[in-house]
Amino acid sequence: MSDLRSRSDAAAVREALATLGLHGATDAAALKTAFRAAVKAARPDQPGGDAERFRRVIAAYRLIQAHGSARPALAPPEDRPTPAPVLALTPMQAVAGAEVDLRLGERSVRIAVPAGLRTGEHLRLRGGAGDVADLYLAVLIRPEDGISVLGDDLFMTWPAAPRLLEEGGRVEIETYAGPRSAWITPGMTGAMRIRLKGLGLPARGSRPEGHLFVTLTPSSEAPSAAEDMLLRFTRVWTAERQAA
Repeated sequence: MSDLRSRSDAAAVREALATLGLHGATDAAALKTAFRAAVKAARPDQPGGDAERFRRVIAAYRLIQAHGSARPALAPPEDRPTPAPVLALTPMQAVAGAEVDLRLGERSVRIAVPAGLRTGEHLRLRGGAGDVADLYLAVLIRPEDGISVLGDDLFMTWPAAPRLLEEGGRVEIETYAGPRSAWITPGMTGAMRIRLKGLGLPARGSRPEGHLFVTLTPSSEAPSAAEDMLLRFTRVWTAERQAA
């Protein structure tokens, strides 16, 4: 029975770590950094936030703390040096990769960041020849332009006409990858969330491809279904005229 309980606890801790966007060996400092980023991105009073996700992040962190004495995965590797300054990325830098300037002491270093890094992971910065040790930069993805990241997924909000949410129909959403359409089921009277598959963080290593979750919020300023259709027609017509 104790072995079953241990395996169950270990699985719960792994799931909690994934909720915070963590994977593999993680030290206490990276855990705290990941929690702060995740709870900030999930706050219901912030753009892209969500009350359910906010509660889930806090519960995950408390679970990890409760199993502090039995989580060897959180112990820092013995041969890893003290973590260097945090490498802060925007969601779009995490999606597409980028070159980032990082201040290390009195010098500035330009780092080639691969696409698909997650909060809580470490990027190795080679120290070069001699006695210069490698640095392991803790990754932190901060919300920007209304987009936040949790684990493999991206989150954002988009205004929708209350009548469209109530009667259902097609809504067009402007995402970082261009406009995307989705169908709304009739009878929605409040905010609702839809999933746009494959628009989250790209697959990397053992981490799967993420998705973009869009929370549709009622707004009287959002275009109606007819206005939305007219906008899409105008966009297509303009593109065809320019190509001619």
